[in-house]
Amino acid sequence: MSDTKRPTYADIYATPGPFTQFPGAGLPDIRRFITTHNAQGEGVFLPADNGDHQALMANGRGVQNIIYTTDGAAVELNDEPSLHVPGGTLVRMIDFAPGVESPMHRAMSLDYGTVIEGEFEVELDSGEKRTMRRGDVLVQRATAHRWRNLSDKPGRMLFVLLDVQPLREINGKEFKVELNELAHDFPSGH
Repeated sequence: MSDTKRPTYADIYATPGPFTQFPGAGLPDIRRFITTHNAQGEGVFLPADNGDHQALMANGRGVQNIIYTTDGAAVELNDEPSLHVPGGTLVRMIDFAPGVESPMHRAMSLDYGTVIEGEFEVELDSGEKRTMRRGDVLVQRATAHRWRNLSDKPGRMLFVLLDVQPLREINGKEFKVELNELAHDFPSGH
């Protein structure tokens, strides 16, 4: 048995770590894109940023960035700031072939989409588009959208889907799941 005493939490974190801000030194910044609906019921983007709460952790050995928060079990999307499991969540990773484009579709869910590899364009039914690169996050709030892999290489995205309460009509437009050509890939709706 060794006489070496294991360092305590206090010993380890007594000296400041290397991080002073988000992103951590040596890592790229990220962009956060959040969707909502305009007065005509079309999907639009809120102004892009890199997260809404950043704070040092463990005396500079980590730094957090809160991307989005919700309150309650079923997420309420009707008031401003499905491809889903009713009352629950779904985590999905999708690999996109080079240059592939999805059809326009809508899930009745709150989706967090993060680019793992590649470069993607997300387009909303209003025609607004954003380009996303590795580490960028989309907070997709039940808006109709399509994905394009902009690369000549395969790309990968990670999606977390949360159930939402029914959306109210906007300017007479009713919101429901719209799978279009994707319907045969998701016969159960998720």
